[in-house]
Amino acid sequence: MLTGNSPDPGSPPQPPPTDSSPEQLQHQQARAARRNRRDATPAFAPSGLAKAAYIAAQNGLPLGNGSAAATAGERRYSVAALWSMAAENDVEVDDELTKAQRRLRDLKTRISAQSKKNFLLERDVRYLDSRIALLIQNRMALDEQQEVASHLEEIETAEGFLPDDRKRQLYGNLFFLLQTEPRHIAALARLVTLAEIDTLLQTVMFTIYGNQYDSREEYLLLSMFQNVLAAQFESATDFGSLLRANTPVSRMMTTYTRRGPGQTYLKHVLSARINNLIEHQDLDLEINPLKVYEQMLNDLEAETGKPCGLPRSITPEDAQNNPDVQAIIAPRLVTVMEITESFLTTIMSSLDQVPYGIRWICKQIRSLTKRKYPEASEINICSLIGGFFFLRFVNPAIVTPQAYMLVESNPAQHPRRTLTLVAKLLQNLANKPTHSKEAYMSSLNEFVDQHKGRINRFLDQLCEVGDFYESLEMDQYVALSKKDITLNISLNEIYNTHALFEQHRDVLCPGDKHHLRICLADLGTPPPQVPRAENKAIVLPLYSRWEQPITDTPSSIADSQLTQGDILYMDTKAMFVQVLRTMPNLAAAALNSGSSAQNRSRHPTINLPRVAETAATSRDPTLVKKGIKVREMLRQLEEMMVVAAADGHALMCDEIRQELVHLGNLREKVDQEISSLQTVFKTIIDHNNYLRSQLESYKAYLQNVRIQSGVTPKSGAKAKAQGLAQGPHKFTHAQLEKEGIIVESNVPANRRANIYFNIMSPVPGTFIIALHYKGREKAILEMDLKLDDLLEKQQMGVHLLDLEYVQLSVHKILYLLNKTFLKR
Repeated sequence: MLTGNSPDPGSPPQPPPTDSSPEQLQHQQARAARRNRRDATPAFAPSGLAKAAYIAAQNGLPLGNGSAAATAGERRYSVAALWSMAAENDVEVDDELTKAQRRLRDLKTRISAQSKKNFLLERDVRYLDSRIALLIQNRMALDEQQEVASHLEEIETAEGFLPDDRKRQLYGNLFFLLQTEPRHIAALARLVTLAEIDTLLQTVMFTIYGNQYDSREEYLLLSMFQNVLAAQFESATDFGSLLRANTPVSRMMTTYTRRGPGQTYLKHVLSARINNLIEHQDLDLEINPLKVYEQMLNDLEAETGKPCGLPRSITPEDAQNNPDVQAIIAPRLVTVMEITESFLTTIMSSLDQVPYGIRWICKQIRSLTKRKYPEASEINICSLIGGFFFLRFVNPAIVTPQAYMLVESNPAQHPRRTLTLVAKLLQNLANKPTHSKEAYMSSLNEFVDQHKGRINRFLDQLCEVGDFYESLEMDQYVALSKKDITLNISLNEIYNTHALFEQHRDVLCPGDKHHLRICLADLGTPPPQVPRAENKAIVLPLYSRWEQPITDTPSSIADSQLTQGDILYMDTKAMFVQVLRTMPNLAAAALNSGSSAQNRSRHPTINLPRVAETAATSRDPTLVKKGIKVREMLRQLEEMMVVAAADGHALMCDEIRQELVHLGNLREKVDQEISSLQTVFKTIIDHNNYLRSQLESYKAYLQNVRIQSGVTPKSGAKAKAQGLAQGPHKFTHAQLEKEGIIVESNVPANRRANIYFNIMSPVPGTFIIALHYKGREKAILEMDLKLDDLLEKQQMGVHLLDLEYVQLSVHKILYLLNKTFLKR
């Protein structure tokens, strides 16, 4: 421990008995040194890390052992460990470890940024899927197609800024609160619609917690999931639909699996197996009797060149009872089961490779299920775990491996069908009703029954992971000592998040003193979304508006065992480690010094005054300052009798040496991680290229729609046609009211005869509706409408279009616009 109990805290340390063993001598010296730290008042201001250490100690964090030889648990969860954690990521040093860590951080940053780009590209592809359907259904006009095509244009995200410094700080307060208190996002996720969830997920998964390999952000994100899942279970009324319906929560869980660690797991575990299968392009394993029967007829007719005489239309039962169909299917069933068993064995043997976050979510599902449904059987519980692990994570990658970067090109027809059957069978294994609803899959029930217990054991083992709360607490304390916590975030992400929280403010933070409500009140009305080309990325510094103040006086730590003497000791040791890492020759000598008390008696340990003097007289100005400072800090510790020159500062030397050994081992781990993540980055880049190729296909398809759509102006001169503008067309209030286009009017009845509407189309797909009053040249009201927006309103069941003075029927105004402006 950094502090220890003694009979008389104020008395000087007593010399050890002459007959003490070396180990006893070391122990007694350590106790004496720790006792002397307690009441010391150093002249130097504590380091930035001291602030976090004070808070940690006040919150009950064990003080721990400063030695790197401490036990794993003590080293991970103690005040002393904060300095070791800081040393592991010390940016002030420029040794080989720091250079390797810099490369690793850069690689992780690129992976996170590229993952976000891929997520946005995937969202654009989904958007275009729905919009192209509208193009075909309504023969959308040329420029409206070009409006949709703008989603194909890649906007280079240049760095922007918030023009208002006060707004910048207020948004920094808001996003610090959202990042560090995940319950707010968890509550919002339950309130948003499916239409809003993708944009929120983009911000949450790839921006607020966008550093996918940072333990602090990962643990905060998992804390958010804990809140989301707890609320989902609390409000559940039907066990069968838990986590299976397409809700914002289920979409959130699926998106989490698409982060870097999940993608890496799928690549390592499934890629080889899937690529081996798709090499067999001609292997047809279809087991649906109707499809087998149909193919059988086609093959017979292809061989004979004439009709086979068998009926084309038969029932599934007749196809299943056909002897020839049964003979074709029987060996295929055996092969399908063999392939599925090979996939199952591969997945089950990868238990230790499953990302911690995936396993922890499985653990929460098990825990929450037992709490909500204490009578639930193990089979029922495993079915919910399997609903996440297989339905949301593994099976989508098996069915569409090209979308998960597992294969280089789309599988051919037969392998694609085989992969679908494998996924169906794996899902049947994980489901509560173990047998499939599809009749033709019943032939595989024997396989399901045989392996059900095996997969349930695997799903249960997935949940056997420890909690992260202590690790998160340590990461949070280290984060407190940092001055430069930032988010790389786009303007629209800021404005959209602000708007969603403002929209649900009264539910999320009803109390006037609620921190979230105060942040929202200070920000005021959310700004509108900016155009795509103006949606710049900014670096947003995060600030805690309610940060706990810590002063450098003993009274600030009155309730804590941590003393300022402890802080000076740990700061001095940390600075010596910094200096030694900057001077490799001295560090090598330190590592070669004896570690045991017996060795120290024969060989000198690290000569700390010499290290300080060498730094103070070097040619590096920064190193000179550190050398002078650490020399003075060491002198203070000697005066306080925390360390002694007589024994060569043995205790501190031993801890410094062990810290250097630990950092040396860390270098090997960093190099291994770089090697692994380089493969991940290449895979993500390959997937980005695949998505771009998909968008190129959309471009070609859209061009084809333009050519074939035949949308032309209905009338007018040739020049006007080339200009694409049409109208205006005039409609009276009475005329639109009679046709049911005006559903409700706020215009006084005695003035309606003087009201008319001009509707024009400046470019195809865009319309301007202007409300006029006779005798006035300028319109009372104008509204721009996109045909695409109206089609979407119609599709979403929105019936009315509000023009302030009148409300129009969405369905009937669409009919009027098509009839007036579009030629079919």
